[in-house]
Amino acid sequence: MVGRVGPDSLELTEAHRFPNRPVRTPEGLRWDVLGLYAGVLDGLRAAGQVDSVGIDSWAVDYGLLDADGALLGNPVHYRDFRTEGVAEKVWATVPAEELYAATGLQYAPFNTLYQLTAARHSAQLAYAERLLLIPDLLTYWLTGEQGTELTNASTTQLVDPRTRDWSYDIASRLGIDLGLFAPLRQPGDPAGLLRAEVLEEIGLTGPVPVTAVGSHDTASAVAAVPADGERFAYICTGTWSLAGLELDAPVLTEESRAANFTNELGLDGTVRYLRNIMGLWLLQECVRAWGGPELGPLLLEAGQVPALRSVVDAGDAAFLAPGRMPERIAEACRASGQPVPVSPAEVTRCILDSLALAHRRAIDEAQRLAGHPVDVVHVVGGGTRNALLCQLTADACGLPVVAGPAEAAALGNVLVQARTHGLVGDLGDGRRLLTRTQPLTRYEPHGDAARWREAEARLTGG
Repeated sequence: MVGRVGPDSLELTEAHRFPNRPVRTPEGLRWDVLGLYAGVLDGLRAAGQVDSVGIDSWAVDYGLLDADGALLGNPVHYRDFRTEGVAEKVWATVPAEELYAATGLQYAPFNTLYQLTAARHSAQLAYAERLLLIPDLLTYWLTGEQGTELTNASTTQLVDPRTRDWSYDIASRLGIDLGLFAPLRQPGDPAGLLRAEVLEEIGLTGPVPVTAVGSHDTASAVAAVPADGERFAYICTGTWSLAGLELDAPVLTEESRAANFTNELGLDGTVRYLRNIMGLWLLQECVRAWGGPELGPLLLEAGQVPALRSVVDAGDAAFLAPGRMPERIAEACRASGQPVPVSPAEVTRCILDSLALAHRRAIDEAQRLAGHPVDVVHVVGGGTRNALLCQLTADACGLPVVAGPAEAAALGNVLVQARTHGLVGDLGDGRRLLTRTQPLTRYEPHGDAARWREAEARLTGG
């Protein structure tokens, strides 16, 4: 993505799109990180001469380097099975309550801490001299310089959200060597220059700086929420739905842990207090299982299906793995005594109703646990293109929804670079620029709130 920023302009254009296909090997599910790096180089070549480069990606996964800086195998995919049962082993040393009080991270089986515990006796980890999270690994290959960007580091469950530094006590008790990690970087810090060999390969002239951005894509997406003031919630929609609040300090209470909220670090000292919800992954997997029907007609049909006929828990880890998603959703409805969706339109409506219900639950609970009321919900990311999901979210939450921008992560990435190079001011200035320049759609809530409470009761037994 190429961003062009001026005093009253912010434009984003797609330079190059390439696939990201995980590969199942005899050892498990792996990322084709060399293919991704080749796509990055192709993208830089297509973009042409630029003033700065910034990389964001998904969180928690990493590559291991040997003493020569060479990659020791393809990075493991967070949906791999290796972390099954690992959390219980970690909690036997550091109880879950203590772990949350120290790191503020919700339980997710794929957190880097659990991945490292699962890999403890592996040959790769034994030979590793450096661990780089995915965007830091790509940055290293571009620049030859190593660092660990803070917003992504905060997803490892090895960072103290109060000090915004490593949680040395937790790492020590679990036998994790923090020396594997490169020094921490802040969004906006310089991350090096494109290497001469890279410049030659992509046909650019240097120097071209690489800037550390909010390298966790959710951190970049939240930076691009076009909010005015502090009384807002956000939902970053895509494969996952990340629903929550932007706060000045973490919420580390036992009640917050029990509700499975996470405290990830954002720009300018902020905390992303949110819950991970399975998101449009559910629909993506169903569409794949159905042979790839067009989404537009499918959503129109889903809009004609009776509302809230059947719902599932969109945060249930039972939906984490790929495969058989329509059947698994049907099985969950059957097990809870609800009508079983059969047609693609019925399954799609079940998914969207369930996501809106999960958004409602997360935003309600976040406000209560943080003591931070909101007046509006901002939906950013790919889900902004799904008008039915946006309207259902407004109905479920009983709050207006402002949808947009769709490419929030890329825009947040660009804004951090632009700020570093003196083109925009602070986080508020960037958000005001977004509001002036990006198309936004507002959805007002309507319908009967009691129907959403009744659907919630079906899942909770309340």
